[in-house]
Formats: sequence, structure tokens, C-alpha cells
Amino acid sequence: MAFISRHKKFTRQFNHLPKKIKEKFEEKLRIFIINNYTLELNNHSLYGEWFNHRSIDITGDVRAVFKEEGDFIIFKAIGTHHQLYGK
Repeated sequence: MAFISRHKKFTRQFNHLPKKIKEKFEEKLRIFIINNYTLELNNHSLYGEWFNHRSIDITGDVRAVFKEEGDFIIFKAIGTHHQLYGK
């Protein structure tokens, strides 16, 4: 089982999110812990600036970016597609 943590940048971004988005993240995190590759999360690898990172869908437009490092999963950033990827 992997250990899950949150980077300080993620925590700052998370603290500024609306309550509904925070609740949705916690819901998706529970699903992630059980099966991080379930289709509902759309877990996929990233490239460019986020090379060696992965992303899961929180809502239709909000994503959470994380990195797997051995037995550790570190959530690095959360935000809209545009905020994270500039597209």
C-alpha cells in the first residue's frame, strides 16, 4: 500500500478551492485509495512541464496532479485544466 501525501503547493491551492470542489476531491481520493486506475478517475500520464507525473479528474474541468515515487504518492497541484496546463 502506498503512502499518500500533499505537497505544500497542493495544500495552498486546495485551501483556495470552493467547498464543493474540496469535498469532491476527498470523495475521489477515497476512490483513488481503493483503485487508482478506475475509469472514473481517468488516471493518465502527463508530459511537458509535468513529465513523470500523472493526473486524475476531480470534476469536469478540475484535475489533481500527482507523482509516484516508490511507495509514496505525492499530490503536487490541483486546479482547472487551464490553470495547470495553460490550455
